Formats: sequence, C-alpha cells, structure tokens
Amino acid sequence: MDEKTLQNPADLPYDPDTLRRINEHPCYSQDARHKFGRCHVAVAPKCNIQCNYCVRDFDCVNESRPGVASEILKPGDALERIDEVVDRMKHIKVVGIAGPGDPLANEETFETLRLVHEKYPDTILCISTNGLLLPDKIDLLEKYNVKNITVTLNAINPEIGEKIYSFVEYEGKKYHGLEAAELLLSQQLKGIEEAVKRGMLVKINTVYIPGIN
Repeated sequence: MDEKTLQNPADLPYDPDTLRRINEHPCYSQDARHKFGRCHVAVAPKCNIQCNYCVRDFDCVNESRPGVASEILKPGDALERIDEVVDRMKHIKVVGIAGPGDPLANEETFETLRLVHEKYPDTILCISTNGLLLPDKIDLLEKYNVKNITVTLNAINPEIGEKIYSFVEYEGKKYHGLEAAELLLSQQLKGIEEAVKRGMLVKINTVYIPGIN
C-alpha cells in the first residue's frame, strides 16, 4: 500500500454515527461487551465456498462454533425471535447475520435485513462474510443500512488460499485450485475497498491455520 494512502487516525473527521457503531458493538469495543447486547439470527444456510477446515452442521450441547446452528430461521421467524429478545433485554443494540453459511449467498439474508431495518431503524446491523459477493451485494447492504461488516480473510495471496479452499462457486461456475483462490482474494479486496469508501466499518477476521497461513 502506498504510504500516501495511509491516514493518521487523529486526522480522520469526527463522525458521531461511526463512533456509536464502535462504542455500542460488543465485537468492536471491549467496554461494549459489558454494556450492550447483540442478537445473531441464523437465516443463511447456503455457502459459496468450501474451506478445508469448515464443517457446516447443526450444533449440540457439546458443539457450538462458527458454521453450526441449532436451527435455520425464515426471515419472518427471525424477526419474531428478535422481538422476543429485545422485549426481554432492552440493552440489545446489534442484530447480526453470520451464517451458518455465507449471508451474502442467501436471499433470506436481505429479506431479514429489510424487516429488521424497517422495524428497528436505530439498531446496528452487521454481517460476517467470506467476501466473495461483497462487491456484488454492497448496494443492498447500503440500502438496508448495514454499516458493520466482518470479512474472513484467511490468505494474503492465492498460493496460500489454494491450500485452504476446496472450491469457490461464483455466478454459476465452480472454481478450484489457484484459480479459485485468485478469484476469492480479488473479490474480497474489491469488496473491502468499496465498503470503506461508503463509510462502512470493516473488521477483518482470520482463521489461523498453523503451517499454512
């Protein structure tokens, strides 16, 4: 990255909305974990990539991790679940969609975002995604006021990605090997850049795989 593009945080313009989306989000602020709550709804079962380490399934009492869910909710059921949670816990500030597949690969995600945005316009909406469809779906995310995005970026180059991903499925075609890793990384970087341009908060997650990445 060109050093000229780097900004000193002290030089960034003050934006109270951005500050709120940091200070009231438990994933972005250590202090927020003790003050505010979040509600994740599992409405997105389909995924468009296959990571070698990932097994998507339903959880049990002995297993609760990314990629698993107790049940898949329809958008209307998800809204009802959120209503129940908000009614019991007034400190809920965040509604997130993180799977168990990739949110952007599921139309149910956007219907859920629409319903929640209409009923709870001041709630912080966030998604976690592998980033493959982020450039394609960024307009919809902006439409429904999704301003907090987490992208799982496991490889800084295609050579590493080739060891992590079994396949990438994009626009009806399945890609494998280096070609798949190149496509995914390209889409991830485009999506991250576009999200930042639109004032969205982007957090990068990495699944550390010893000896690989």
